[in-house]
Amino acid sequence: MTMSKKIQNQVLLITGSTGIAAATAELASCEGAKIFITSRTAEHGRALIEKIHATNAECDFFAADLTVPDAVATAVEHCRARFGRIDALFNVAGISGRKFGDGPVHECTEAGWDITMNTNAKTVFFMCRAVIAQMLRQPPGENGLRGSILNMASVLGHSPSPKFFETHAYAASKGAIIALSKAMAASYAPQKIRVNVIAPALVRTPMSARAQQNPDVLHFMKTKQPLVEDLIDADAVARAAAFLLSDDASAITGDVVNVDAGWCVSEGQHGMGE
Repeated sequence: MTMSKKIQNQVLLITGSTGIAAATAELASCEGAKIFITSRTAEHGRALIEKIHATNAECDFFAADLTVPDAVATAVEHCRARFGRIDALFNVAGISGRKFGDGPVHECTEAGWDITMNTNAKTVFFMCRAVIAQMLRQPPGENGLRGSILNMASVLGHSPSPKFFETHAYAASKGAIIALSKAMAASYAPQKIRVNVIAPALVRTPMSARAQQNPDVLHFMKTKQPLVEDLIDADAVARAAAFLLSDDASAITGDVVNVDAGWCVSEGQHGMGE
């Protein structure tokens, strides 16, 4: 994986330590970014940091429950103390709430709704609040910007597919992230802070393990994600994320970039090509 060096020497804070988060951390570190990882699972976080350390890149990890505001504030302060500033934030950490009771709205449990919204949307709010406060305190970098934020949504936030993905709390949480990000982009552009959203379709990550074992879902992907006819590799999303976080995207804010292999323009098995 290679990309522009326009993320070199930038301090990048990433939430999450597997899947797309790990792929982006590895890619950005190879291009000279300083990586700070925070996630709830210390085992995964330390394994990722050891892998990045092996490339002689600067990196660090702090275990934190991102649903707890004090833990978020502590993680952000650890990043600032370690590297002096925060140039970019990539909010990746999240869950599928299916096992907690998420589903179609007439079946979704209150617990499923609350856990999914808290883990996916509220953590983004907490992280953005803490990181933007830090960015507003720091002077602009050599690129003239105080920072860049990229929030993880999903195509399900605006392009539903009920056949296999009827999880309404999850969709609502990702739609909330899109709305929040656009509002922040408008508010903080004068302060030289960019805010964008990346919205993948079905990606090969630990969170999609159930789908990866379902032959019906895999068959559906042949027409729903026609560019790959399969799940999308995490590396493909990482390359798009790294671009949006880098100076190559210095004039982009308030945008939602779908990395979906054709999901949003395909009708899948129910289209005219069936």
